[in-house]
Amino acid sequence: MNTADLGLPKEEGREALPQKGGGGRRVGVPSTALFTDQYELTMLRAALEAGTAERRSVFEVFTRRLPNGRRYGVVGGTGRVLDAVENFRFDTAVLDFLREREIVDEATLQWLAGYRFRGDIWGYPEGEVYFPGSPIMRVEGTFAECVLLETVILSILNHDSAIAAAASRMSAAAGDRPLIEMGARRTHELAAVAASRAAYVGGFATTSDLAAGFRYGIPTVGTSAHAFTLLHDSERDAFQAQVNTLGRGTTLLVDTYDVAEAVRTAVEVAGTELGAVRIDSGDLLLVAHRVRQQLDELGATGTKIVVTSDLDEYAIASLAAAPVDAYGVGTQLVTGSGHPTSSMVYKLVARAESADPKAPLVPVAKRSTGGKTSVGGRKWAARRLDSYGVAEAEVLGTGPVPAGLADRQLLVELVKGGDVVAREPLDAARERHARARAGLPMSATQLSRGEPVLPTEYLHDSSGS
Repeated sequence: MNTADLGLPKEEGREALPQKGGGGRRVGVPSTALFTDQYELTMLRAALEAGTAERRSVFEVFTRRLPNGRRYGVVGGTGRVLDAVENFRFDTAVLDFLREREIVDEATLQWLAGYRFRGDIWGYPEGEVYFPGSPIMRVEGTFAECVLLETVILSILNHDSAIAAAASRMSAAAGDRPLIEMGARRTHELAAVAASRAAYVGGFATTSDLAAGFRYGIPTVGTSAHAFTLLHDSERDAFQAQVNTLGRGTTLLVDTYDVAEAVRTAVEVAGTELGAVRIDSGDLLLVAHRVRQQLDELGATGTKIVVTSDLDEYAIASLAAAPVDAYGVGTQLVTGSGHPTSSMVYKLVARAESADPKAPLVPVAKRSTGGKTSVGGRKWAARRLDSYGVAEAEVLGTGPVPAGLADRQLLVELVKGGDVVAREPLDAARERHARARAGLPMSATQLSRGEPVLPTEYLHDSSGS
């Protein structure tokens, strides 16, 4: 890692990264149509036979509760959902698979062959915060076209929102110190790319994962591991080889053997222009203070200290008073810091009484015991502010939006008539999250356990439209 990777001026003569985070390349992906559960297709078949498949319907994505102790959620993965909806196509290979397994009949296969989502999708924009009951995404169209998207939408939003929420807590704990995402080796290879993306939305500055850098334009970093030191006959030889190749602005890993001796050798090899040292084990608070003192005594006052080693938001917060300049986080981030899913659900909340496009919508809702009830009706959402401009409540409704909340609505149009209308750079989602979090009460970023920082209020309308 060079000092430029820590948000500092790059070493003269070295090239900067080719693009800021959020650029990236559109990467072709295969059909997403089988990223679904079989019962979506069997429901479709039965609805087609019953004549109810074309009824206008409204599905909403929401969570009934936040993970225990969490104060807010973070919307992650919206951009990936838009890509998945665009690529939800039943090509010949997919249809052949469904035919061979006899999952649906020939009439349903013929319907699927021409499938394109032609409805509308509204949702909280990526990076926004949410609370229990928030209609994070609203999918509207015929029952047939909407029900097929349930699993893939939930798969993306549940994973990415969990990572984004963990990243947000970690970045709040880190303050102005940059965070490096380095969890690719701790999760599925494709989940690692999605996790890097979600972490960037939540406030991480860089990633070690090159696939994430390629696909999404996230700045990438990385220098060496302990294996590189162990490869050489001495630690000095390893440091010299790295400096010869990467320059004095590189980051040297100093905890393979003896930390104090390694720091001394690192400065001797790279000089006081050494970019940074990385500490990956031990009592990080104690070691960081000792290393800072040693670096200063050796004249390397500008050399930064990067710490890694199974960090989570609590460990990061415990190092707030330590002379640390950046954190590298892996396992705890890509597993949602103990909460790897956001427990979102996709529920039908309104549907027409017939297939007539002009038939009015009627609210519907599950009425079961065990905490799995839902609120019917097509909802809007707004965030009410107090007299100081700080958020004080998440207000949801199924009728006209009160005048006082008209300019505080949260849902934006994402897909119109099947066409994506709200694709945006990843940096926009990252910046939105920083603004949204800053607009919450101060207690939102406290790491002590508590209830959601905003209450959810419902304003009902009997029409449900």
